[in-house]
Amino acid sequence: MSQQLIVEFPQPGPRVCDNPLARGADGVLRYGNLTPALTELLDLQTHAFSAREAVVEIGGPRLSYRELWHSASRIAGGLQEHGIGYGDRVAVHLPGGARWVQAFLGALLSGAVPVLVDAALPAAAAARMIADSSADFVLGTGGVRNSADSGMPDGAAFIDDGAALGDLALLCYTSGAPAPRGVELTNENLLSAIRSMVAALDLPTDGLRNLVLPPLAHASGCVDQVLPTFAVGGTVVLAPDRGRLAEAIETEHVDMVSGTPRIFTELLPALTAGGAREHVARISKAGHRADRAAAPGVLAEALRAAFPAARQWSVWGATETSGIGLSAEDTADTAFPEAGGVLGFPFGGTELALWGPRADAGHGELLCRGPNVTRRYWNDPAATAARFTGTWFHTGDLVTIEADGLVRRGVVR
Repeated sequence: MSQQLIVEFPQPGPRVCDNPLARGADGVLRYGNLTPALTELLDLQTHAFSAREAVVEIGGPRLSYRELWHSASRIAGGLQEHGIGYGDRVAVHLPGGARWVQAFLGALLSGAVPVLVDAALPAAAAARMIADSSADFVLGTGGVRNSADSGMPDGAAFIDDGAALGDLALLCYTSGAPAPRGVELTNENLLSAIRSMVAALDLPTDGLRNLVLPPLAHASGCVDQVLPTFAVGGTVVLAPDRGRLAEAIETEHVDMVSGTPRIFTELLPALTAGGAREHVARISKAGHRADRAAAPGVLAEALRAAFPAARQWSVWGATETSGIGLSAEDTADTAFPEAGGVLGFPFGGTELALWGPRADAGHGELLCRGPNVTRRYWNDPAATAARFTGTWFHTGDLVTIEADGLVRRGVVR
């Protein structure tokens, strides 16, 4: 693509970031103090918070950091005994419970690249995704090859800690038309997204308990909620039975609830059964352009009534940006939600540009780059060439960028 129509928009206000960023030789802002790999960050947190609960599944297992890490390392050892090693792809095709988290971490610790396959997908769609990834092993059910239907692989505890920042760490598929594409996310992409989310949502390290509602096989669930919660030594609370959400919030002393706008709209009655929850301190609403089930202002007000003490954030992102990029805090006195179409301000290392004939006037297709942005699609050079101009990712969203850096959906005519 020609670069003639790209107009960069430096962020005029303070950036939401609690760590130093420096511009690399490729022009991308990067964090300068990341651990070499995601596994090393998780290992450090496991030892720092070994006795804390890492994962609680309502009606299912409760695992401390020590127990989760040990079980994951046994799965990694079992995978190694099946010949799985560095760079191999291991599909995680399981419902979103504690077992999913164990499988995901087991694949990571084996040195393989987890491939996230949503258990809710039709069997044919899941099979196509697994085939496209050339998965060497499948952790899950459904009759696909090497499926661990009777249980997880089990072997001597094993951890492959030889990965580097630029190595592929996760293969996450897009949703929607024309067909899902595999997005390559490196250790740097994931660690940068984690660092950015921890700062943007002001996540505490004193025992956060996050009820995670998005599918774990999506970037909005795994990258934006599960991993940042682990990064601060918090507890991921999972409720596969949606009828037990109110119970989960009360009995597990949940102080953060994360979901997408569509999920919050659908589950609000279940979340609010029994009255308002004063102890919930944070609400995170994350989604991309297709995930708008209710008017933002209406949803924000409904959540404020249900969780009167909670700060609310709306986070925009795509799978290609590790699920993050823009955020806005919704408060009772802000005009953002009521104005509609607000995507937010860039945060972390995300930078913005516009593409199109009116880009210099602040209207056009949104482009972004940053340490969280993928460098390419899996085995699809044509799609990579079509969606990237240098380091700039073409989101496909038509937006207006205002003078203060706020991004709104839609182009003013």
